[in-house]
Amino acid sequence: MSYRVAVVGATGNVGREMLNVLSEREFPVSEVIPLASSRSNGREVSFGDKTLKCKVLDNFDFSTVDIVMMSAGGDVSRKWSPKIGKQGAVVIDNSSAFRMEHDVPLIVPEVNPGAIDGYAKRNIIANPNCSTAQLVVALKPLHDAAKIKRVVISTYQSVSGTGKEAMDELYNQTRAIMVGDPVERSIYPKQIAFNVIPHGGDFMDSGDTTEEWKLVVETKKMLDPKIKVSATVARVPVFVGHSESVNLEFEKPISDEEARDLLREAPGIMVVDKREDGGYVTPVECVGDFATFVSRIRVDPTIDNGLSMWVVSDNLRKGAALNAVQIAELLVERHLSKRTA
Repeated sequence: MSYRVAVVGATGNVGREMLNVLSEREFPVSEVIPLASSRSNGREVSFGDKTLKCKVLDNFDFSTVDIVMMSAGGDVSRKWSPKIGKQGAVVIDNSSAFRMEHDVPLIVPEVNPGAIDGYAKRNIIANPNCSTAQLVVALKPLHDAAKIKRVVISTYQSVSGTGKEAMDELYNQTRAIMVGDPVERSIYPKQIAFNVIPHGGDFMDSGDTTEEWKLVVETKKMLDPKIKVSATVARVPVFVGHSESVNLEFEKPISDEEARDLLREAPGIMVVDKREDGGYVTPVECVGDFATFVSRIRVDPTIDNGLSMWVVSDNLRKGAALNAVQIAELLVERHLSKRTA
């Protein structure tokens, strides 16, 4: 069977990556329809060796498609996803609009594939925050083996997570500094070039930011509501690739050797952990890869049953586009192929 797939927000960073991943993984499509706002009508995007022209979101009849991959932001998703779902297409939404709704499954296929069975309540499936996706992929096999009690995570997030304009801002500021021009900023509250900004999203009354809150609540929803999670988000001058320093406390004893072996066997993970110069993965090396990389696995001697590790992934892929396509593959395997058989 093959399926008609629409990609909303096809001209953005994640939308383009969705088209790339659909092609690379040879998702069974009969047609791919790129959609965007009216100002992008007719704009060309690539799908494999084909060039497709964007159509206007407002004028499109969603009753003609099977799957809609939504990557146009929360406001657009809140307006369109319920309407699309009622027309029969299944929406896989990359925004935060529906992640914490009790009747919308939040899915990372390597972590909680069974949750997808609840998709039909609203025909909406949520894709998690980019940092959460790579985190829970690494946590899942360890939680199954020794039960995680507490997670302390610090993220080092690339500017692509904020969008193309943020990537342009990093480039322009870097160039300005190198040639002695004034540094201008419009996306971030402080200079991002040659700097680190401990701020992601909006500040909440608790002192946490919304990006930190997402890491907490999404991890609990997908993995285990009993896990205690503390998160600090920082934006770093990296174009693509999110890094995370993760400290874990377990209920049961687990050695670093055991953790390394479990992670090597787990789906979606690649362990690169040599205790030598360069024996770890950095964001530069993960770009374009499907895997979540884990390095620097070691015992934390300050607590009982503690481990620390370093987790890196391409945020435009596993953190967004790849995970969305994997959800679509899971949806086809468990539901759509049977419905159309």
